[in-house]
Formats: sequence, structure tokens, C-alpha cells
Amino acid sequence: MRIGELSRRTRIPIRMLRYYEERGLLTPQRTPSGYRLYQESDVGQAALVSSLVRAGLPTRLIMPLLDDLRPKPPAADEPGDRDELIALFAAELARLDRQVACLSLSRDAVRQHLRRLRAAREPGCARSRTGSDSGAGRAVSGPG
Repeated sequence: MRIGELSRRTRIPIRMLRYYEERGLLTPQRTPSGYRLYQESDVGQAALVSSLVRAGLPTRLIMPLLDDLRPKPPAADEPGDRDELIALFAAELARLDRQVACLSLSRDAVRQHLRRLRAAREPGCARSRTGSDSGAGRAVSGPG
């Protein structure tokens, strides 16, 4: 498939797909005339990369993560490189955990508010829309 179709299927702008390719996160084949050709597997990879980028993962950490997901064994690296990657991924995981906790708190608050809004519009709820408890027909006294 060409880049436009990949963009439509993933809802990722073409410009962003080109950026992913530039960073080595997507590796399309090329036709003799230079057009990019993507495989079906690139749909899932592009979606994963986009999700990781939106979550704030730096592209320098996405590449080793993608390498780990590939069927081939990961490239041999130096122990110092591995230690650095472990530290970077541990820090990133801690940041993501904080972000998830924050989003969960926000989601719970929105869910609770939505429940209250829905309950308030249902007939027979505690606060009637008509009658003496709604405030209708009461005189409002202002400063005088």
C-alpha cells in the first residue's frame, strides 16, 4: 500500500509517517520510481509508534522497543548500553505510571459528574424540576 492509504487506515498524517521513516521507526520498501510501499504489518507498527509518541515516549526509546518486538533476536549491545537503556526505560515507565494515575483520577471525576448529570435528568430524582424545591416562583431579594 502507498503512504496515502496507510495514512487513511491509521489516521496518522502523511507528514508524521515520513517523520517515523526518517527516525527509522517505519521502513517501507521503495518502488523503482521511489514511491513508498508499506506492508500490512506496517499498519500495526505505525499505530503502535503513534500511540507511544502520543504517550510521550521519546523516539530514541521507541526503536529498541520495536527491535524487541521483532521476531529476530535483538542486536548484541554493550553492557554499558544495556544499563543505560534499563535506566531510561525505568524512568519512562515511572513517568507513564504517574500519567496513568493522573488520567485515572480525571476519568473517575468525569465519570462521577456524568452520573450526577444523568441522574438529575431522570424522572423521580431527588431534586424535582417543578414545585417548591426547584426555586421556581420564589421572590429573589436583592440588595436594597
